[in-house]
Amino acid sequence: MESALKPDMTTLILTHPACLDHDTGAGHPESPARLKAVLAALDTLNVPGLARAPAPLVTEEALARVHATAMIAQVLEAVPATGYAYLDNDTVVAPGSKEAGLRAAGAGIAAVDAVLGGDVDNAFCATRPPGHHATHDRAMGFCLFNNLAVAAFHARAVHGIERIAALDFDVHHGNGTEDIFRGQAGLFFASSHEYPNYPGTGGHSEDGSCPILNAPLARQSTGQDFRAVWSERLLPALAAFEPELILVSAGFDGHRKDPLSMMQLEVADFAWLSTEIGRQAEASCAGRVVSFLEGGYDLDALAASAAAYVTAQAAP
Repeated sequence: MESALKPDMTTLILTHPACLDHDTGAGHPESPARLKAVLAALDTLNVPGLARAPAPLVTEEALARVHATAMIAQVLEAVPATGYAYLDNDTVVAPGSKEAGLRAAGAGIAAVDAVLGGDVDNAFCATRPPGHHATHDRAMGFCLFNNLAVAAFHARAVHGIERIAALDFDVHHGNGTEDIFRGQAGLFFASSHEYPNYPGTGGHSEDGSCPILNAPLARQSTGQDFRAVWSERLLPALAAFEPELILVSAGFDGHRKDPLSMMQLEVADFAWLSTEIGRQAEASCAGRVVSFLEGGYDLDALAASAAAYVTAQAAP
């Protein structure tokens, strides 16, 4: 990415107005109001070194490193000229969805380029649609393309990064990222999530080629439970993996006010994990972290949680 960033920039926020044009219809929880709330909250932050940049369009070459050619075509061709089309019962596309989806995936690539290029320390992709449920060959669960995986495979192909960790604290298991990462040497996936919950995956498992660590949390789990699985199991495994780059699916729907979960997390829990991830990143990969907005469906809780996460990420 051609950089016009100043040397003192530490955290880059990638976003684009087109991501607001992904219309999912009245009553759909993954609405444009989510991103509006997050961006409004980020606008209020008084954090040194915070910058914004527009999310570019992803290339088909970058998508094809992750997704089947037929799947890419199916998603893009499903976008209607008017009205709505359904990729599954939950995943809706409308006329603005094509550009939104391409920019949501492109944000991660630009973020990786900026972080690995030394322009910024870390980045947060404030885009939609989300991505962590999209598998190699299927769009699902509100997700068109797997934005994090596209960024990971770009980092490998273009920057030569060999050891990449994906962390996922969305309340729903990141089945798509696990599907894409499984069996891939040099990749690592760790997830905490409410279980049982959509999509029904995420039991304890581990793959010998790509370490896959799932930490399913029972309904009504508290911040203490959440912090315990990360501090006692997932973060130590991350440290042992020694990543060169950390990518994060940042879903805030574990908040106690969220309508799509029964977990009891607070804003402070997300800030805590952001700080802990940052500490591990400093120890293993020069602080290089790229985070992707995933879930969070109570607007006030989402906005406050995302702002706290970014503030902690940007803290020295």
